[in-house]
Amino acid sequence: MNRFYKTITDRLDRMLGFLGPVSAGPFEDAIAAYNRNDWATALRLFRPLADQGDPIAQFNLGTMYLNGQGVPQDYAEAARWYRKAADQGLVHAQVNLGSAYLTGQGVEQDYAEAAIWYRRAAEQGDAEAQYNFSAMLAKGHGVIQDQAEAVQWLLKAAIQGLPLAQAQLGHLFDNGEEVAQDHIEAAEWYRKAAIQGNPLAQHNLGLMYLEGRGVRQDYIEAAEWFRRSARQGNAGAMNNLGTMYSEGWGVRRDNILAYMWCIS
Repeated sequence: MNRFYKTITDRLDRMLGFLGPVSAGPFEDAIAAYNRNDWATALRLFRPLADQGDPIAQFNLGTMYLNGQGVPQDYAEAARWYRKAADQGLVHAQVNLGSAYLTGQGVEQDYAEAAIWYRRAAEQGDAEAQYNFSAMLAKGHGVIQDQAEAVQWLLKAAIQGLPLAQAQLGHLFDNGEEVAQDHIEAAEWYRKAAIQGNPLAQHNLGLMYLEGRGVRQDYIEAAEWFRRSARQGNAGAMNNLGTMYSEGWGVRRDNILAYMWCIS
């Protein structure tokens, strides 16, 4: 289940620096202070803007409470500020509020509320929200289970380039789950995610090259994708790469490397 959800902290640090206007003023000064780790100044500048109803300031203030930056860490206060921004339609706040309800961080865990906020963000085009809402539909968490709609939201996220969605979509095509089995399509989605560094997709693409499913059989390619995945700690890829070295498939036979990868 964890693979289907992004945690709140997956979104925050990379967003703060982008959620501000380009014109000079208190907001820009707050962003600059945050980016130089001057939490006290950032907090002092964000708070009056947030109190005045600025949704981006509210989101950023929520983030500071979530991370304990300039204030004691307080998940409930973070969720409170996220709700203020989410109610105004700020997509990033909607995603993080959905994640708060999903995990019960700062609020009582409530899958139905999580699904509401993920849907709102998904409808605004947020790929991570689309992915998470797809997962809730697939599992029937907080919503009526609907596999067909889950696939549609997953496809939207995958088309936007989200690696987790691409890897999951590849899995569905690979195994004929909720879609017609299509190994060529599976390989294409695995490849898109693998190129972006998704270790599961790298491993699965390696398997397709090893077995010649959806692609022309190519042991060298298989070994390369297993290697990339193994370096990220994927256990299946480690074992398969060890087998490649043991058998000399796509690599020079090396029993020492075979042993090392198999016991990693």
